[in-house]
Amino acid sequence: MENFVLIGLFVGLGMLFRKVKAFPEQTALVLNMFALYVALPAVILLKVPLLQLSREMLVPAIVPWVMLIVSAILVLVVGKIMKWPRETIGVLLLVVPIGNTSFMGVPMVNAFFGETGIPYLIIYDQIGTMLIFALYGSVILAMYGRKGDLNISEVAKRALLFPPTLALLAGLLLRQWPYPDAVVEGLRTLAGMLTPLVMTAIGFQLRIRMSPAVLRPLGFGLGVKLVIAPLLALVCCRLLGLTDLAADIAIFEAGMPPMVTAGALAIAAGMAPELAAALVSLGIPLAFMTLPLLYMLI
Repeated sequence: MENFVLIGLFVGLGMLFRKVKAFPEQTALVLNMFALYVALPAVILLKVPLLQLSREMLVPAIVPWVMLIVSAILVLVVGKIMKWPRETIGVLLLVVPIGNTSFMGVPMVNAFFGETGIPYLIIYDQIGTMLIFALYGSVILAMYGRKGDLNISEVAKRALLFPPTLALLAGLLLRQWPYPDAVVEGLRTLAGMLTPLVMTAIGFQLRIRMSPAVLRPLGFGLGVKLVIAPLLALVCCRLLGLTDLAADIAIFEAGMPPMVTAGALAIAAGMAPELAAALVSLGIPLAFMTLPLLYMLI
C-alpha cells in the first residue's frame, strides 16, 4: 500500500510540474528516455540473475501471445460489425494488444507483489511484449499505416535493440559470474530511479482530449485491454490449475494499459491520431483503478 501511495505522489508531482513554467514541454520525454536507457536496464541486470529457468516461466512467456490473438480477433470482429474505418481498426490492432508492461509494469508489480515478481515481469515483457511489438507491430504498421512514411525494418530493428532487451541478453550471459558489490550498489541506485522517473513523466503528460467520434472505439479498446484480457487470462490460468506467482504476474501484466510507444507510432503512421492518443492518455489513469481491482481478484 505504501508503494502505491508513493506512485500516486509522483504522478501528482508530474501534474504539478506541468503547470510550472520552469519545466519545458520535453520534460516527460527526457524522463522517459533516462528511464528507458538507464533505470530499466539496471532493473533487468539486477533481476535476471535471479531467474530460475523452469516450466513456470512458460506462463508469463505464453500469456502475452494468447492475449494478442484474442485481442486481434475481437478487434477485427467488432470492427467489421461496427463498420469502423480502416484506420480505426488499424489503431486498435496495434495499440490494444501491446501493453505498457515495463514502464508501468515494474512500479505496479513492485507495489503489489514486491520485488519477487519482477523476474516474471521481465519474461512477460521481453519474450512477450517486446517481440510482439517488433514483429506483429511492424506488420500492422505496414498494412494500415501511410506507405513510405515509416521504415518498417527500422522500427523492428529499434524494438529488438531496445536497451532493456540488450540488458536482458547481457544479464543472461553474465548469470554465472556474480557482480562485484560496487556494481550491485550502483545498479540498485539506478534501478531505484525507475518509479519516480516514470510516474512523474506519466503525470506530466496526462492530457485527455477527445471528440465524440472516438468514444465507441475508445471504450471498446480500453475495455478489451483493461478488463476483458486480464479477466480471460485469470480464468484460463485458474482453469489450468495455475496459481503460483508466475501466473499471477502474467495475469496482472495482461491488464496493463496500452504502450505509449505503440500509440506514438500509430500517430506517426497517420492511423487515427486522436484515437491513438486517447487510448494511451486515458488508459493510464484508468489503470490506476482497474489494476488494484484486478489484484484483489487474483
